[in-house]
Amino acid sequence: MAADITWEDCQRSPYTLYFETDAAFADDLTLNPHAFLVGTLLPAMHYGEKRVLLNHDICPELYEGLVSAMQWIRRWFYPPAKDLVRIEAPISKKVMYANKVGRAGLFFSGGIDAYSSFYGNRKRFAPDHPYFIKDGLLVYGLEIDDPQAFSYVYDSLKQATEALGITLIPVYTNIYLEYREEDTRQNFSFWINELMGATFAAIAHAFSNRLSVVSIASNADIAHLEPWGSHPLLDANYSSCDLKIRHDGANRSRFEKTALIHDQAVPLKYLRVCNLIKQYTSNAQNCGVCAKCVKTKLALLALDALDKTTVFEDPRIDPGLVRGSAYIYDDYTEATYQDLIEPLAAKGYPELADAVRFCLKRYQDKASFLKRGIKQLDQTFFNGKCVKAFSSLRKLRSARR
Repeated sequence: MAADITWEDCQRSPYTLYFETDAAFADDLTLNPHAFLVGTLLPAMHYGEKRVLLNHDICPELYEGLVSAMQWIRRWFYPPAKDLVRIEAPISKKVMYANKVGRAGLFFSGGIDAYSSFYGNRKRFAPDHPYFIKDGLLVYGLEIDDPQAFSYVYDSLKQATEALGITLIPVYTNIYLEYREEDTRQNFSFWINELMGATFAAIAHAFSNRLSVVSIASNADIAHLEPWGSHPLLDANYSSCDLKIRHDGANRSRFEKTALIHDQAVPLKYLRVCNLIKQYTSNAQNCGVCAKCVKTKLALLALDALDKTTVFEDPRIDPGLVRGSAYIYDDYTEATYQDLIEPLAAKGYPELADAVRFCLKRYQDKASFLKRGIKQLDQTFFNGKCVKAFSSLRKLRSARR
């Protein structure tokens, strides 16, 4: 399904926003105006459009939620005077899919967050509960925009989801590709800070004929959540009366998520944490030496599970690799490494624990130096205004997360 998008107030070219899936799920793809509204509202706000005009009825619950979502985004990332986008669309007087059977889905990338959300779901919800996950959505055009790499991931996760007893639904969309090239030059700040949750929600609405609730796995735990494009305060606002959006898993730290899945056969065989998609092969989607691979290997080692998995192209782990690859850039990643020290030492890996301590100290020293320098400049030249600017800069997280 597709819609033509035209800009009125900023100098951007019109384009066609589309959502596609395989023929097997053709009846589940829904010509739902909510998908296009949720998918275009934050880009409109970001680029300075005054309104989104849509000549189709929309759910009043979604309307109220979108206004709240814009207010959260403005509070976190814009000046207070930033105008909200007007939503010009008729408000529906009826429920679009009032008689549909409840069915739950999950955005399923094959990573720690997604697997832990699945297994957490299985621990809590009975098969007849409407939140019991039956479908996984794998999206082309967000993280992965290379057809060959996507085919490798799809083939692997198809086997994983069959073993888990859920259906894997491939989705192809340009909802982020329209902005990705320019966002790359901004360290992906538009995606990270504003667009992430809305993008997932828009895709979910495209399948509202099939799904009644869709979970988005949390990136961080509650203790370290900062303003972020997918957030417990934000994602639920993209719900309508017939499709609920859940932000799931923020109650668990990264190490707790890994502990939840470390003894499960499927993730030990089909886990995918690496973002270096150009290095993917049909047999390996984890290089084993990047920051995300190294951190995951350390956690699995601390849980006595590293020797039980074959997912890493390079299975080695040593202090030199840790010191060279560990990438810490904010309080959350600092905490994820801090959580590894005690378990590694307790399992008889003091050299690796020391390597983690080295990386933490390197980050802390650098952060302290930057803070001291900015504070001194702030007091000397800017009368305290730099403190707020520094806080904002820390929110521009690296895509190498």
